[in-house]
Amino acid sequence: MQSRNSRLNSSTLRGAVDLAAVKAAGEAAQKAEQTRAERARQAAAGDGPALADYPLVLDVTEETFESEVVQRSAEVPVVVDFWAEWCGPCKQLSPILERLAEEYAGRIVLAKIDVDANQLIAQQFGIQGIPAVMAVVAGQLVPLFQGAESEPNVRKILDQLIAVAEQRFGIVGGAAGGPGGGGEDAADEPRVPADPALEAAHDALDRGDLAGAVRAYQNVLSERPGHVEAKLGLAQAQLLHRVEQLDPQQVRTDAAADPRDVPAQLRAADLDLVGGHVEDAFGRLVDTVARTFGDDRDAARLRLLELFEVIGPDDPRTVAARQALARVLF
Repeated sequence: MQSRNSRLNSSTLRGAVDLAAVKAAGEAAQKAEQTRAERARQAAAGDGPALADYPLVLDVTEETFESEVVQRSAEVPVVVDFWAEWCGPCKQLSPILERLAEEYAGRIVLAKIDVDANQLIAQQFGIQGIPAVMAVVAGQLVPLFQGAESEPNVRKILDQLIAVAEQRFGIVGGAAGGPGGGGEDAADEPRVPADPALEAAHDALDRGDLAGAVRAYQNVLSERPGHVEAKLGLAQAQLLHRVEQLDPQQVRTDAAADPRDVPAQLRAADLDLVGGHVEDAFGRLVDTVARTFGDDRDAARLRLLELFEVIGPDDPRTVAARQALARVLF
């Protein structure tokens, strides 16, 4: 679900492949670091509140969204809960979110938005059903989930959000107001140094050197296999490198002519994804797995898993495609 809010950089959403997506994340991290430093300077000079002075749960309106959500997301992941008084599932989910926000003691902030009173924000986020929960990190939108969830599932999702915020943007939150809040000032937070290996990958993307970007991301992952930004960057760069020299018309013709031509289906699926046709790409490869055997089936399955990395494991389209893949395999 992509936002149309011009204040949010949606290039990091994994719904379609963007050559600059990973580089944008790095730039957002740098901007967030600058904002944190400026906020710390203001707090030390008595010109503004420190992070510890902010509430952990707050109601947000269209007038306060910029300051309470977008700006604050440079210091701490802001979880946005879209709700309404008439919504039964919201009444089950909201207390869970509020309780966990207090428990996490400043590692996240919960912003509650009444969709009836703030219809413009709901429209800009593309909210079609509630409860809906998203996050804003370093000014960038991160869809989380829609509908009621159990507390263990919500806790798992928030843990993943906190990990991504730290690994991709250098945002670690910190002690804030409310129960469990401590007193560490934002000025005491360590600065996050630039990663030369990731900078090399970003520079390669700027030059259009996709092969170089692939090598740079592989270098990062050889030392840090779980690095979130490098895994996403590698999956995207490999995909874009594969389609760089393809003739789209010829690829479509070959794929339509022989559904059992696995290399043709792989090339067509790559083009589908680059064009933003995520369901088409996934569906094509699931069908290919279903109609093939042996090495051909394995090639289609592995390519599908690679494309899952591009879109993200928690995206609903990935979840649905994984279920479809499991049905044809077992």
